[in-house]
Amino acid sequence: MFMGNRGGRIHDGARRLTARRFASKQWICCALDFKGRRRSVWGDSYTELFFLDEVTALAAGHRPCFECRRADADAFADAWQRAFGQRPRAAEMDRSLHQERINGRAKRIHRHDIAALADGTMIAIEGAAFAVKGGVLLRWSPAGYVERRARPLSGSVDALTPPSIVAVLANGYAPCWHPSAAAV
Repeated sequence: MFMGNRGGRIHDGARRLTARRFASKQWICCALDFKGRRRSVWGDSYTELFFLDEVTALAAGHRPCFECRRADADAFADAWQRAFGQRPRAAEMDRSLHQERINGRAKRIHRHDIAALADGTMIAIEGAAFAVKGGVLLRWSPAGYVERRARPLSGSVDALTPPSIVAVLANGYAPCWHPSAAAV
């Protein structure tokens, strides 16, 4: 449902990902269609990444784009302000998120009490990713959400979604879900 990038090109001339996983701290989540623009995917400029939905993009540490998704980016910044007390600039959010999303070359995982997690937070259980949605957990797959489990009432879990985004979700930001989230 969305595309994004990590600030530049992270693929080679044969369209294979390189060892480089980002080119800047600006990781954004964009609309697939904006002002009729057409691009050559994985061309000469940045490496396009594609996300099942916004919940997936947020779990990877991407924020809404201020150009193609202005209303969502403003809502995200408003929720950030409610969470942290000041309206951030994009570069400030990017710096905070960058510290939270990677650990060297690996994805940074954060422990949370499952009862405190807002809808749209992605967690890892037994090697699978699940999205928190009300009283249930939805198992993620590249094609959509494929399983519904009861959400435990307590316990610590490994959150894939960076803590700042968890706080933004808890302060009212409502991400866009893939239609399969309502179907499972």
